[in-house]
Amino acid sequence: MRVGLAVCLALLVLAGAGAGWLYLKLDGDISTFDSGGLSDDRPGAGSSKGENVLVIGSDTRTGGNEALGGGDKDDVGRSDTAFLLHVYADHRHAVAVSIPRDTLVTIPSCRLPDGSWTKAQPDTMFNAAYSVGQTAKGNPACTQNTVEQLTGLRVDHTVVVDFMGFARLTDVVGGVRVCLPQDVYENDLDPHLTAPGRLLFHQGEQTVSGRRALDYVRIRHGIGDGSDIGRIKRQQAFVASLLKEVKSKGLTPTRLLPLAEAATKSLTVDPGLGSADKLISFAMSLKDIDLHNTKFVTLPWRYEGSRVAIVQPDADALWAALRADRTIDGKDAGGKKTGASASEAPASPTPVSGEGIDVAVYNGTSVPGLAARAAAALTADGFTVAGTATATAQDHTTTLVEYGPGLQDRARTVAAAFPGAQLQPVTAGGISVVLGQSYADSPAATASASPTPTAVPSEVADGVRSADENPCSDLTYG
Repeated sequence: MRVGLAVCLALLVLAGAGAGWLYLKLDGDISTFDSGGLSDDRPGAGSSKGENVLVIGSDTRTGGNEALGGGDKDDVGRSDTAFLLHVYADHRHAVAVSIPRDTLVTIPSCRLPDGSWTKAQPDTMFNAAYSVGQTAKGNPACTQNTVEQLTGLRVDHTVVVDFMGFARLTDVVGGVRVCLPQDVYENDLDPHLTAPGRLLFHQGEQTVSGRRALDYVRIRHGIGDGSDIGRIKRQQAFVASLLKEVKSKGLTPTRLLPLAEAATKSLTVDPGLGSADKLISFAMSLKDIDLHNTKFVTLPWRYEGSRVAIVQPDADALWAALRADRTIDGKDAGGKKTGASASEAPASPTPVSGEGIDVAVYNGTSVPGLAARAAAALTADGFTVAGTATATAQDHTTTLVEYGPGLQDRARTVAAAFPGAQLQPVTAGGISVVLGQSYADSPAATASASPTPTAVPSEVADGVRSADENPCSDLTYG
């Protein structure tokens, strides 16, 4: 018995030492970015009850990535793709919102490599945030700042994956099932080629991994309308198939270790995921999310010339739903709320009737989501909100109600919903509200900080994809 106990004890010690060595090895492989570049003006930790993970696909050519993506290894790092994954508080639902790289946004103040901070950049393409500082490794903190300002959601973790990391992860899972509507050739990946080149993919369903998987998600010109929006649809289908493959093999520590080893060599993460146990623990926390309850949508958009503009108020309604832990179909996935009815937006503190009055709402502050809160309160009072947007300047201290000729009486009604607001006539146009810091600091704004819609707009819901869908569904990709 003593010999048996000694042997068992020795085996436990060896097993523990082996596990300890493995964790040390994994820890040594993890790359983190400097959280000092994150803004001091962030949404509160309680902006939603769920968790938010920003996933950035980088096209950096350093570290051997130029062999997979071509280009100069010293080129500036850019974000080719990005999505915000919202894991609901019930840990049974999740939604990934893709943000088109050409979307026009305001990039807030971001830190440069020399420690100085930039000025805010309005009407700038979203993927330019990752390039602030013009370094090959990119600026994930700036992209996180931009997403937090855009959504009003606090990003709990940020993960960056490059070409090599993506290829390595698909190899570890044994490949991913994809489906193509047609044969695809080399010049579909590189339109500068004058001849079709060799066949890369045949039409129909097939398994891809490594370089072929990377080529699949990067192809833009050879499928559908050749747009980045179409490519986003294909990337969503790919991630759905990848999740399906991982789930089919089981999210157990034994299964996760090979994935963790590949991930730690492939990813750059925020310090909150900067150790093996944190990374694996986070992955294990996702094991109960059902594939059917894992959804993919794209930020509501429209073309503005060759760029992409955000469609409002649809986008604000989507972010409000995530802040309230409402699923795409309007279900509460975050537990019961106390106090006021969760399905009703709070009305303004001064009882007013806005029936028959149209008003546009502009956020004249740097407080994220303020226009959406005011719009929800106005709608509850019967006003028709014509749209929400960011004002040309974000330094307004007092709320202004601007009105065109003949609209003074209606403007007074609007101003009654914003105590302390000033009336300002303009030479043309309708009625618009430019929110100031006085509204942001008011109890009305605090009370409406999390407007809870019953569902997101149908235009958003109609484009949803579930992770359990057949990879051959919706093959047009734009």
